[in-house]
Amino acid sequence: MTRSIAGTALHPVGLGCMNLSWAYGTPPGHEDCVAFLNRALDLGYNHLDTARIYGAGKNEALIGEALKGRRNEFFLASKTGIIVDGPKRGIDCSPAHITEDIDKSLDLLGTDHIDLYYMHRFDPKVPIADAVGALAKAIEAGKIGAYGVSEWSSDHIREAHDVHPVGAVQTEYSLWTRNVELGVLDTCKELGIAFVAFSPVARGALGGELRDPSTLEEKDLRRNMPRFNAENWPHNLKLIDRFDALAARAGVTPAQLSLAWVLSRGDNVHVIPGTTNLRHLEDNFNAGNLQVDEAILEEAGKIINHQTVSGHRYHDAIRPTIDTEDFETA
Repeated sequence: MTRSIAGTALHPVGLGCMNLSWAYGTPPGHEDCVAFLNRALDLGYNHLDTARIYGAGKNEALIGEALKGRRNEFFLASKTGIIVDGPKRGIDCSPAHITEDIDKSLDLLGTDHIDLYYMHRFDPKVPIADAVGALAKAIEAGKIGAYGVSEWSSDHIREAHDVHPVGAVQTEYSLWTRNVELGVLDTCKELGIAFVAFSPVARGALGGELRDPSTLEEKDLRRNMPRFNAENWPHNLKLIDRFDALAARAGVTPAQLSLAWVLSRGDNVHVIPGTTNLRHLEDNFNAGNLQVDEAILEEAGKIINHQTVSGHRYHDAIRPTIDTEDFETA
């Protein structure tokens, strides 16, 4: 089974590469990461997702080195726009920055083209036509095959698509993060745009193993996410226990049930779970070929959804940077 992104047929389960370099505690050693990425291709993964922000370029460089000589085996996506450089922090999707970042990404990745290049966040300071125009020029130059946007609202996706067709929209989507159901999913389906779900296993919460977030490393970004804090986690863990029991009844892992549910939301939907565990790497990939009973998927959606989960997906400092429609808070 394949699904299309920007005209390329791909396995519906891609690999989010972020945590090989950044964000979820101490990443694996370099040689382990090289072996891991090669194993992913050997298993059949053909969609790899990275970004400039992941380890400040280290993730792009890792992919470039690890998969040198295998570039024709996978569809490569990267991103620009989020700046984290010491005191320099923010969002920059100006044409000059996009153009400069594409060249940096090409160099780090060791390639002459990137199949899909996202604006990682919406930049309200830059007219959409200007930002998209810079990406369209890169497409014309053969540096990128298509462009995408990440965590953008439905209206802004439409505006960008009117300037130049959007290849993909990437946004957080899982059983417990449903914001895209407020408009983005329908917009993508209407316009024929691929939708790529990041964190489809709820940042590991639905992976069947995390029991106590206080055991996470200090630099693990989940420590600052409300759903994992001491106030909300006990409630959410009760939901997770019910979900895990449902997965066992269905004969699949919790992660596989999570992925199958997201993939069932539309034939234009892709998932890019991240992991550093070889067993999980294989289990996640196999989720793309599972046939899970509709009644199980429906029950999963009733157990875990926006109404049942406790806590917002982001803390207050991050929320203003997200353009995707949000649910009203009480």
